[in-house]
Amino acid sequence: MRKINLSQVEQKIIDGIKKYVGTKNVFIGISGGIDSAVTAFLCVKALGKKRVFGVLMPYGRQSDIFDSISVVNQLNIKYFKKDIKPIVDQYKIADNRFVNANIMARTRMTILYAYANHKNGLVIGTTNKSEMAVGYFTKYGDGGCDLEPIANLYKTEIVEMGKYLNIPKNIITKKPSAGLWNDQTDEDEFGFTYADLDKSLQDEHINPEIEVKIQDLIKFSEHKRCLPPVISV
Repeated sequence: MRKINLSQVEQKIIDGIKKYVGTKNVFIGISGGIDSAVTAFLCVKALGKKRVFGVLMPYGRQSDIFDSISVVNQLNIKYFKKDIKPIVDQYKIADNRFVNANIMARTRMTILYAYANHKNGLVIGTTNKSEMAVGYFTKYGDGGCDLEPIANLYKTEIVEMGKYLNIPKNIITKKPSAGLWNDQTDEDEFGFTYADLDKSLQDEHINPEIEVKIQDLIKFSEHKRCLPPVISV
């Protein structure tokens, strides 16, 4: 897989954040995972802690909420906490965890934009290159943002960047999860590892059956990476 210079990549992302954001504030959903942690650390380096706001949005009791709190405390940034359970439960229309997971993601996006609109801010996304490629995000949910600082870094590179930025070790080593239901993990949903995914995306050889799964995901999620089609008249 490709080798990146972490200090150079860090500087490019910092410069990009500064250029795009200008004088505005930024709001980041701090999930307790490595992607949002890396994004928050880079935003603070780019803008300073006074212009970066964390938003914690657990669904009821979140088992790893202390990971989210450890990030905002280490960065010493202001944060808001909003339990999304009362909102999400009102919109449940079926006993289908995938449908409800999308409601959760879209509720979080709405809350982030509410805070951003109120405080002259922008919403910062936390999707990485691996997830972007296979559509592992909710359309108009966590895919809804104003800027994606880490979307050109593969998941395995995010882990290396996390170590470089001195992010808490327990966040780096925990199994990646979108936190959409109990014991949910990204790799269980995929049916393959991030390591295999990143190898495939960089044209390295992996198990042919896994390669087929990945290519199918890329194909079927293409609509997520495009603006809605417009019918010509």
